[in-house]
Amino acid sequence: MTHQPEPLLPGVLAIDAGNSKTDVALIGADGTVHGTARGGGFAPQKVGGAAAVAGLAPLVEEAAAAAGLSFRSGVLTTHVSACLANADLPVEEEALRTALESHPWGVTNTVANDTFGLLRAGTDGPRGVAVVCGAGINCVGLLPDGRTARFPALGELTGDWGGGSGLAISSMWHAVRAEDGRGGPTALARAIAEHFGLPSTGAVAEAIHLGHLPWARLHEIARVLFAVAATGDAVALELVDRQADEIARLAVVALGRLDLLDEPTPVVLGGGVLASRQPLLLDNLTARLAAAAPLAEPRVVVAPPVLGAALLGLDHLGAGEAAQARVREAYDPARRVAA
Repeated sequence: MTHQPEPLLPGVLAIDAGNSKTDVALIGADGTVHGTARGGGFAPQKVGGAAAVAGLAPLVEEAAAAAGLSFRSGVLTTHVSACLANADLPVEEEALRTALESHPWGVTNTVANDTFGLLRAGTDGPRGVAVVCGAGINCVGLLPDGRTARFPALGELTGDWGGGSGLAISSMWHAVRAEDGRGGPTALARAIAEHFGLPSTGAVAEAIHLGHLPWARLHEIARVLFAVAATGDAVALELVDRQADEIARLAVVALGRLDLLDEPTPVVLGGGVLASRQPLLLDNLTARLAAAAPLAEPRVVVAPPVLGAALLGLDHLGAGEAAQARVREAYDPARRVAA
């Protein structure tokens, strides 16, 4: 029988690694948050799984230091619960879990796509559908018997559209064409140029291409898009409508795969685009869900996504309701889940 090492802090190392930011938290078995840290995005598709996981080490050390722990000579905690963006295929999840095992952070490790973390943050158990619309877009569904519904979420290669990056690129596409005469007029052209303090959207495109504007700033265009749509601009409104349609299609297909269209089911909505609670998007989306899946119960989660990783980790430990309530209170004091 293999001897299991005693962790310095019995509990969970919760990791939520997204495209634009990463949060880690050390959670005691009773749900107490002992230490946290935040860093940049997680990109195993660019640097490889092992390197991406190794890149989490400074954040883990920072969270451990905040908790008053030094784990150079021991295992940090009982279980690592990692909800990771770009872990879109089961083979990718397994590779990342193997990479986690090479670090002395937890006795056991689990890896799930970050959309499962969103689902857990917005529900009280393993039943429902979640759509994340942040930098990208993805959807998962889950039943108590373990059945899942999920999508490859590899971008346009697998039929995906939208999220902050997709909205930004499409906004630029229309804006530049409006300027050079290939497309119809749209107020997006002037609004995007003014947002970046440049004379035209063509100049914005050149600045991004030449590296004068960081590519990461492109996501700011999503906010510009919603502001322009609110003025009634037809092109901007069409993009918002398309995004609502994409989110609704994902949710309805996932509900159908799990035979949940005919019973009340949570549809958890999260990620930066949805958490910003833009009325034009949410009203459109709610209407589409009401028509296609009238028993769906849409709810927007604005609590930090690492909450879902923490709850999944506590589930793994068999922690009771008191521990789950305690960690929810730390991250979500008003239970910030609203329809």
